[in-house]
Amino acid sequence: MDSDQKGIFPIVERDVRKAHNEDDQVSLLTKALGIKAREVISLVGAGGKTTLMFRLANELTLAGRKVVTTTTTKIMEPTLEETRSLFIDPDEEKVKDFVAGHLGQLRHVTVARERLESRKLKGVSPNLIDELWNSQEMNTIIIEADGAAGRPVKAPREHEPVIPQSTTLVVAILGIDGMEMALTEENVFQPERVSQITGIPVGGKLTDEAMALLIVHPQGISKGSPVSARVAALLNKVDLPNGVTKARDIAYKILDKKHPQIERIVLGQLKNQSPVAGVIFQKG
Repeated sequence: MDSDQKGIFPIVERDVRKAHNEDDQVSLLTKALGIKAREVISLVGAGGKTTLMFRLANELTLAGRKVVTTTTTKIMEPTLEETRSLFIDPDEEKVKDFVAGHLGQLRHVTVARERLESRKLKGVSPNLIDELWNSQEMNTIIIEADGAAGRPVKAPREHEPVIPQSTTLVVAILGIDGMEMALTEENVFQPERVSQITGIPVGGKLTDEAMALLIVHPQGISKGSPVSARVAALLNKVDLPNGVTKARDIAYKILDKKHPQIERIVLGQLKNQSPVAGVIFQKG
């Protein structure tokens, strides 16, 4: 799958589960998202950001790349299975020194500024991301750039997402289990803001059109993306009943709106051994 295949219609859909060998299976997310040799990847939205961050980091590390994972907001403290090394220090100069001194050997490190009582980690500044990127020490930085309190659907608050300017790829994630859910605080993060973006009244049910708007709207989950960055939408949890059908409905609504930065839509099942069900993209 060529990461430069984008443009306008015709739309092409590919099933990337049909990998021919173990190496293809290992790189499913990398290929599906069109990840290049060097990337700063900001993950935004809801319904799988943390899972994606560490699965993707593992893929890239196995492929021989040097990867830093972090957040510009907050994340749950990762397990030993998720990251090879966790470094926490409020002094960002010390964070930079740690990355410079250890990434070559460890290949994957996670960094943060503070451990919070909630078992969460407080993230680093966007400026630190830019400085790390300019240091040329790593191939990939992956950032969780907003929070969603465990809900499958969200709209960003005024100060979200926190996307560094060095970002080259924004991955906008929604859980398709949010489709047809009632727009309530229990199901949706920031339901009033979701209502403003989609026109669905609080208490109403989320439609495929509403889900698409959350991806492409200027105040939606990818707001503030650098104009030079590519945007990939990832519709997660397609392994749920009728999940692929729902995801395709949302995907074609997204493509109908012809967002200038969206180059592909990935149908994801990030909790499965095979994390990608297919990719839909516009080929010029």
